[in-house]
Amino acid sequence: MPTGKRDGNQKSNGESAAEAIYRVVASIPPGQLASYGQVAELAGLPRQARRVGRVLSQLPADTRLPWFRVVNAAGKISFPVGSSGYQRQLNHLIDEGSAFADGRLRWRDCRL
Repeated sequence: MPTGKRDGNQKSNGESAAEAIYRVVASIPPGQLASYGQVAELAGLPRQARRVGRVLSQLPADTRLPWFRVVNAAGKISFPVGSSGYQRQLNHLIDEGSAFADGRLRWRDCRL
């Protein structure tokens, strides 16, 4: 799994919160999208969408984890429009068919 900064909180099964988040994000199929809140719920961390964002923001630049499949609750990219992060995420989603070139995401069709 990715080796960004560790989130030391252990869940009852011995898995750290970060490991649970990585597991859920890794399971999002290509062409599908999940919100930060959905990832938190599936990781056993209800109401901790911001924690998901924080953990994903600490991933190394060369991570193979498909972080780009995670979007905000409105079905939009959270990076500021026009930023390098926004463009990088959008390009990944266009490549997978989850977004259009104009920046619109196929949230209704691709939602997990």
